[in-house]
Amino acid sequence: MDWLIVAATAFALIVPVELPDKTFVATLLLATRHPPLPVWLGVVAAFGVQCLVAVAFGRLVGLLPEQPVRLVAAGLFAVGAVILLRQALRTRGPTPVPEYAEELDEPGGRGVRAFAASFLVLFAAEWGDLSQILTAGLVAGGNPAVPVFVGSWLGLAVIAGAAVLLGRVLLRYIRLAVLRYVAATVCAVLAAVTALSAY
Repeated sequence: MDWLIVAATAFALIVPVELPDKTFVATLLLATRHPPLPVWLGVVAAFGVQCLVAVAFGRLVGLLPEQPVRLVAAGLFAVGAVILLRQALRTRGPTPVPEYAEELDEPGGRGVRAFAASFLVLFAAEWGDLSQILTAGLVAGGNPAVPVFVGSWLGLAVIAGAAVLLGRVLLRYIRLAVLRYVAATVCAVLAAVTALSAY
């Protein structure tokens, strides 16, 4: 039962963080230029590698003395809350297009080419991303690595699927600022809970 709770916590943390993120927009752009299935598979594969790296880093940090690690994890969540709050306050008008959008292949890519383009774009874009930091923070904070990996990866896969299938509709009707406020609140609560558990 604990395994499911940890996975669900990771999932619930990652989804609101990534929905208003550049990842969603990049996946949407890729899906307008390539067939949806290889785009989704490429993006999900890139997320899998990124989650493995984040979990491994969190595991290494978790080997350090418990109280400092929990305080660092609380700090990571607090930083995430501040970043999301600042993004929410700055969100105005249409969704910004990521700076690497012009590097995407021309329309008409198929199969392996679409998979490779999607994998490479998202793999490069996600290093040091908030979702990666929060995934590492969950593991460093004492949660088991496997359910954190599963929950984070599933959350990212769902966001990628939403971008491929419903991206344009979602961007038209959902205010990104609201999602960022929700995600900032979740991060702030996790920061407080993790800090309190250190004492």
